[in-house]
Amino acid sequence: MASPSQAVPNTGMMDRVDTEILIVGGGPAGLSVASTLPEDISAILVHQDRSIGTPVRTSGGCWMRDVSALGIPAEFAHPVNHADIYSDNEHLKLDMSSDPVGVLNVTALYRWLAGQSRADIRCGTKYLGTRREGGMFISRLRENRVEYEIASRVIVDASGWHCAVLQSLGLSPPPDRRGIGIEYEFAAPSHDLDRAALFFGSATPTGYGWAFPTTLGSLRLGVGLIEPDSDQSPKALMEGLLASNALERMGLPRPLSFHVNAGILPSVPFTSNLIFDGVIRVGDSANMATPTLGEGIRICIEHGRTLGAALGKNSPKALTQWERFVRRKLALQYRIGFEANRRAAAYTPRDWDRSVARMRTLPPEELLRFFQNDFSARMIAQRGAQSIGRKIGRMLGGR
Repeated sequence: MASPSQAVPNTGMMDRVDTEILIVGGGPAGLSVASTLPEDISAILVHQDRSIGTPVRTSGGCWMRDVSALGIPAEFAHPVNHADIYSDNEHLKLDMSSDPVGVLNVTALYRWLAGQSRADIRCGTKYLGTRREGGMFISRLRENRVEYEIASRVIVDASGWHCAVLQSLGLSPPPDRRGIGIEYEFAAPSHDLDRAALFFGSATPTGYGWAFPTTLGSLRLGVGLIEPDSDQSPKALMEGLLASNALERMGLPRPLSFHVNAGILPSVPFTSNLIFDGVIRVGDSANMATPTLGEGIRICIEHGRTLGAALGKNSPKALTQWERFVRRKLALQYRIGFEANRRAAAYTPRDWDRSVARMRTLPPEELLRFFQNDFSARMIAQRGAQSIGRKIGRMLGGR
């Protein structure tokens, strides 16, 4: 990946492909942009991995109502109606039947999105950087050890937390605060497929953990932390979890044979500047994952699709309207959620005991709205964003 000081130089003659739009990144954001471009606009989507949807870099948490609203096939989501939330000395049984969680089959979903693409998808293609030249963007790629260039009038940065395009052009650095997670996925025939778990405290010191059942009948057992708030590694957290008796205490099975999923997402305040004179960021490049639970697939799909539609109009006004739409939906909500995120990252096991105890006093619907990073307009109007963030921190952490 090129840094701002290593933007792609003009290296002389090189094979060049012309297109109107280049999309860098084949995750849910980039694929969703490509899915709503009109057929008369040429576009190329480049993806570093050799196939769409693997390796898996997310737990795939979503909400069943969003699965329906976004038109995602129901078979790609496993509904979960109950969750157990644990700290060292507290336990909350959360009924989510009023608004069930959906655990997505990430690989199947991404490949379904790719099937709707109006772009030429090129997997196994490494993005090396971009330079401006005569009103165009000239991007250098490497595919099968061969380097070539793509010239485009617009470039979409959907590269995730790397912010590869923005970094290459010196427009924005990658986030300096990130959520990093590791997950073991394994067969769990004895686990209740209608039950998820979240856990905090000594089982995952300086971090957090989860267990999600899947459409395939497996269990995704994961741990994560915020860097640099924590100086540990997810692997060390997982090893500590497996060496303890925490799984038995929570009634979770131990992974014996498993495969590993791992991912990184930004954990910084939402930045409302999404358009940089022909460069547009979306998805994790635009910090769109929720600051409360860090789930963002539904948000990437929604705003990726609307960006593709706006690009199809070939109008600066349409893009400005898209940017304003995203700001209205996310900026204030994420400001509130990030305040809660920042406070929770410093919790001790005792704080988490207080937090889970206080969660039990809340109606399930209110707690679910917090997890969704969905704060009501009435609450915001009455108290203001900063005040709400402090209130949430006190409510969940007792500070």
